[in-house]
Amino acid sequence: MRRKQGALIPIEQSILVAAMELRARGDEEFHGFRIAREIKEQTAARLLTAHGTLYRALGRLEKQGYLSSRWEDPVLAAEESRPRRKFYKLTAAGTTAAAAISDSPATNDNTEAWKPALET
Repeated sequence: MRRKQGALIPIEQSILVAAMELRARGDEEFHGFRIAREIKEQTAARLLTAHGTLYRALGRLEKQGYLSSRWEDPVLAAEESRPRRKFYKLTAAGTTAAAAISDSPATNDNTEAWKPALET
């Protein structure tokens, strides 16, 4: 998908909205698998074709300042016999963008990429 400079593509929009919904339910942070499950429950589930797509989108959102991240303690992961998780959290800019996406009429059909009005 070709995008306009500064525009968010539908998978990025879905991530931000899902992150905002998770936070509203008390989950400040999320890892990739958790956000993938949340997106699957949304009507835009068809946007998530592979986890590689998800992780590239998470990386772009972090680079743009909509998300921040941290790696979990490696000892905790080792105690649970699994790989470490990278946890993401909405930033103030991400919260603003997610709210604008949620209020946008294009959100329901994802036919247009949303362009944030946050650039200063």
